[in-house]
Amino acid sequence: MSSVNKKEIEKFSKMATEWWDPNGKFKPLHKFNPIRIKYIKENIISNFNLKNKEKPLNKIEILDIGCGGGLLSEPMCRMGASVTGIDASLTNIKVAQLHAKTNKLNIKYFASPPENLKIKKKFDVILNMEIVEHVEDINFFLESCSKLLKKNGLMFVATLNKTLKSYIFAIVGAEYIMRWLPIGTHEWEKFVKPVDLERILKKNNLRLIKLDGMNFNILSDEWSISRDTSVNYITKFKKN
Repeated sequence: MSSVNKKEIEKFSKMATEWWDPNGKFKPLHKFNPIRIKYIKENIISNFNLKNKEKPLNKIEILDIGCGGGLLSEPMCRMGASVTGIDASLTNIKVAQLHAKTNKLNIKYFASPPENLKIKKKFDVILNMEIVEHVEDINFFLESCSKLLKKNGLMFVATLNKTLKSYIFAIVGAEYIMRWLPIGTHEWEKFVKPVDLERILKKNNLRLIKLDGMNFNILSDEWSISRDTSVNYITKFKKN
């Protein structure tokens, strides 16, 4: 079996040179990134009772799955975490490796889906951010991810809810009207309801700890955490 959707990999590989352009095709992710980083950081610190103020994620081993060009891997590394980033697109990995090298960051990058990762160790934290809606088989993908997580480790999953509102906002609005994303970036059929995500991960010994919405304020041009999970949402799971 494979979690890789070749059509999705080709789509993102074609845009790979724009990963680090804040005004390019990944502009929405650059807007998105600060709130994602803050959420992950705060939840890791509270879970592992970390005290290092200079390097708040010091010695935490993080696996960033579907890392793209490294937009999350790099800030995690800067905060002291030991980071491994994987992506099924070799083109994405080459961009990530070059950017990390240029910025003198020690991040291990591999072109691999989780089921093929040739690493024996397990991780304290796994990041599945905006990736589950792009995989071929979400059940197999999350099962493969869970095997890479330590007992009592955390898995963060951020994705899009499968609602009428998410179709209107994330596809019609973001792709066709506002042109924030290239047309065809998302397929509504692949969006995931929180209850379905919880059900899949429960089968893999992960317990839902936190579920929050992520909303964009068009006036302030900023993302924030909210109670509204009808479009974008982020979750924290803990492995039993």
